[in-house]
Amino acid sequence: MIRSIRHFQDVHAHAASVAHWSQLYSQLTAGALESSLQQLSSDRCHVFRERINQRVVQQGEAPGQRVCFAVPIAIPGTARMQGRDADDNSLFFLRGGEEFMFHMPTGMDLLSITFERAFFDAALLEIPFAEEIARLLRQPVIKVPAQRFAECRQRLMAMFSEALVNDELSGTPARQDELEQALLGELVQLVIDPACDRHQRSGSSTQDFIVEKCHRMAMAETMSAPSVMELCERLQVSRRTVQNSFRTVADTTPLSYLRSVRLNGVRRALRGSRAGDLTVGDAAGQWGFFHLSHFAAEYQELFGELPSQTPRAARWHDA
Repeated sequence: MIRSIRHFQDVHAHAASVAHWSQLYSQLTAGALESSLQQLSSDRCHVFRERINQRVVQQGEAPGQRVCFAVPIAIPGTARMQGRDADDNSLFFLRGGEEFMFHMPTGMDLLSITFERAFFDAALLEIPFAEEIARLLRQPVIKVPAQRFAECRQRLMAMFSEALVNDELSGTPARQDELEQALLGELVQLVIDPACDRHQRSGSSTQDFIVEKCHRMAMAETMSAPSVMELCERLQVSRRTVQNSFRTVADTTPLSYLRSVRLNGVRRALRGSRAGDLTVGDAAGQWGFFHLSHFAAEYQELFGELPSQTPRAARWHDA
């Protein structure tokens, strides 16, 4: 079993270090970032705990041929998963290959557990009402009874923490199998609890849809980032609707959100290249920033450092 404990001052280095996941993180709130990432990986299971001190939006695709659970340890603000509200009593679920967008509030602490699809499906076939549980797992956010969830969370965290530091609990194939079965058993028992909310909810809200569409436009049209008014025209909604959507979903304004997404794009470009291969000015221009003094001030405000101070590719693994 592979184990690691790492700390970061950059959300992009953090995201790139999460094994098996294809995803981009963007920091939305201003200030120096501090995060931690603890991971366990075996043949049939990958568990990681991440804590990040800034508000972050995560966008990507769940690992193929897997099923993915996430258990909030703490949600100190508004969280949105696939356009649904989430709180401390929300279990998250994604299927392998599914695209996702997750708005993580400042200071969130999350435990994610991913199983091989075949391993999970075999366990599901052995329980009563398997079809009903399969329908429940079509929901990306499942509301769970508070006391039941707290007990399950405590046991999951205890197993994870012990295995992370104790060679005897994960050092042999038999012990790995025991840990995998125990983690899976806890989550299966949680979702088959009759008190779980089995109400089939509709898709994401209009507000989440608007924020996601604007986010994707900003990511796709990097050199000519659309203005808020252009976004309103394309989506055929009012400026007030767009403003309210961003305030509800991301607790910020559209202008601030989209500028932050673009600044994160510059930061990824800088960290992924050597200084001799890509200048700061060229990286900024790729994301629609052409007034370099304004750009540098906005970059420093968001990340706590000037773009010229950002570690480049040769120092990527020193984050």
